[in-house]
Amino acid sequence: MPDHVSIREVGPRDGLQNEEPIPTDAKVRLLDALSRTGVRRIEAVSFVHPKAIPQMADADEVWQRAERVDGVRYSALVPNTRGAQRALAAGFTEIEVVVSASDTHNRRNVNRSTEESLDDIAELIDLLHGAGATAEVIVATSFGCPYEGDVDPRRVAAIVDRVARDGADRVAFGDTTGMGTPRRVRELVTAVRDRNAQLPVLLHFHNTRGTALANMLTAMELGVTEFDASVGGLGGCPYAPGASGNLATEEAVHMLHDMGIDTGVDLDALIEAAELAEHLVGKKLPSGVLRAGPRTRLTPIPA
Repeated sequence: MPDHVSIREVGPRDGLQNEEPIPTDAKVRLLDALSRTGVRRIEAVSFVHPKAIPQMADADEVWQRAERVDGVRYSALVPNTRGAQRALAAGFTEIEVVVSASDTHNRRNVNRSTEESLDDIAELIDLLHGAGATAEVIVATSFGCPYEGDVDPRRVAAIVDRVARDGADRVAFGDTTGMGTPRRVRELVTAVRDRNAQLPVLLHFHNTRGTALANMLTAMELGVTEFDASVGGLGGCPYAPGASGNLATEEAVHMLHDMGIDTGVDLDALIEAAELAEHLVGKKLPSGVLRAGPRTRLTPIPA
C-alpha cells in the first residue's frame, strides 16, 4: 500500500451539479470551508452553459469571491472551447475536459459522438497548453454505461492512446453510474497501464452499488494514489439515470487514516464541512462517517 494518497475534493462542482441549485453565497461558504480542511486539490466550478447545468450558472462569481488558500490546487471542468476560454480568463491553470467511453452517454451529455469529442479535445489541449495551462482528460462511463451496459476496457485504453498522443497531461476514469467493481477496476487499470504506463492516472468512483471503497482499495493495490471524492457523498450525474452520489471524502479519509495512510486532511474539519454541505443543500447526505461523528475509531478485531 502507498504511504500517501492524494484526494481531489469534487463536491463544489460534481457534487452540487446534481442537487437543486443553491445560492452563490452558499457555494462560496462550502468552497472556503473545504479549502481549510487540508485537502490539496479541489475541483471548484465548471464553465458550462447555464441551460445545460443551471447549478453552475454563477461559476464566475463563485470563483471570484472564493478564498484562495496557499498549497491548494484548484481546477475547473470545461465542455468546449468557450468554456476553456472562460476558465482561462478566470485564472485557472488546471483544467479538465470530459469525454464518455460510451457513445450514447456522450451524445446525451454533450450532443456529439465520442469520436467528435476527441477531435474537439485535441484542439482544446493545444489551446490550454498555449495559455500555459494543463489538460486533464476525464473518461466518463469507464466502467459501464446506463444506456449501453458494459464498456470494454480496451475501448477505454484506446481513448487514452488517442488523448496521450494529443498531449493530455493526465487522465481520469469516471465510474459514472457506480457499475465499477474490483474486477473491473483491475481490468481497466491494467489495460491502460500496459499501453501508457507513464501517464498519471486518477480514479473517480460513485457509490451507487456500495462498492466505492472496495474499488479504491483495489486501485491502491495496483499503485494508483490519486482519487476524486465528494464531501458528504454529494453528487451523481444528470445524464446517468439511477446514479447516486460520489465516494464520500470523509469515508475515504477515515479508511485511509485507519490504515496508516497519510492524506494531509484534517478529518474533524472535513466532517464539519460535510455538516455544512448537508445544511446548505437541505437534506441528509449519504456519508456514514457524518452520521457516526468526527472522532469515530474502529475497534480492532481480536486475533
